[in-house]
Amino acid sequence: MSAREREGHQGRVRLHVVTGKGGTGKTTVAASLALALASGGGRVLLVEVEGRQGIAQLFDCPPLPYEERKVAAAPGGGDVLALAVDAEAALMEYLEMFYGMRRAGNMLSRFGAVDFATTIAPGLRDVLVTGKATEAVRRRAGTDRRRGGRDGTRAPFVYDAVVLDAPPTGRIAQFLNVNSEVAGLARVGPIRNHADKVMETIRSPETAVHCVSLLEEMPAQECLDGISDLNGIGLNVGSLVVNMVRDPLFDARTLETAAAGELDTEALTRGLKAAMLEQPEERSRQLATEITEHARRVRVEAAIRRRLSAVEYPMRELPLSSDGITRDGLYDLAGLLREQGMA
Repeated sequence: MSAREREGHQGRVRLHVVTGKGGTGKTTVAASLALALASGGGRVLLVEVEGRQGIAQLFDCPPLPYEERKVAAAPGGGDVLALAVDAEAALMEYLEMFYGMRRAGNMLSRFGAVDFATTIAPGLRDVLVTGKATEAVRRRAGTDRRRGGRDGTRAPFVYDAVVLDAPPTGRIAQFLNVNSEVAGLARVGPIRNHADKVMETIRSPETAVHCVSLLEEMPAQECLDGISDLNGIGLNVGSLVVNMVRDPLFDARTLETAAAGELDTEALTRGLKAAMLEQPEERSRQLATEITEHARRVRVEAAIRRRLSAVEYPMRELPLSSDGITRDGLYDLAGLLREQGMA
């Protein structure tokens, strides 16, 4: 698929999976993307699966329960709802929806069987949490959820899009490839059927996995490895989001001179003397060291940007916020994602 075809494909995506190495800001990107997709009157569900309550912190709201609730209004009248998926709660809902066995599930929970199943069998846990997200993608207004949201009607979807704040890139292929994960647990039966239904959505053109990176060596390498893993199991990679990008402090010529260690420290000293600063010689040496370190970091970042852009997926960039991420800052990032065509 060409880069232009991939850009066109983004418009058909309804399940956006956001992953990235820890510390890259993938939850911030997921929240901003949800706001961007809801802008103009959309209805978007933002799903968290790691129990960190990062979404609640970003939107400055109480910890999210296993219940879809509104967390933000998007520009133009849209709504963002959010949900924290808990594997045990998802299993209890699954038992109730498909078997009417909530009472039996409560009994299993008291004896620790549910905790055993969701902790010891990670494949089952992934089936449950991805199952909740994909059910929300398929759900249509007024339909019976016991039928997975499908009843053959043309009723509108409940959500225009679902954004999944997924596990880190190092585990994303295993997490999404639940069909093979669950094969060792159930080759036939309802669990296997449920996993197959999950994979039907994840492998469809409606799903894209977005990878978040920084202009740093380890996050970038993990991002590229993750994309390779996703390609290896045939899943759709969407965008590559380079987060926390810093603007260079100097023009290209000054940066080139500084990176080569050839700054004119005597000129710096003269400037500091003209500014009437104390100890101009010592300050100029310190300043030259800092400018050189900055220039060399900019050079390394440029090399990493070239490596990331070589994968030929749409690449978006978001700036570093020196004041941290605030609720208002999320709206600014959402606007930038829209301007770059991600929503």
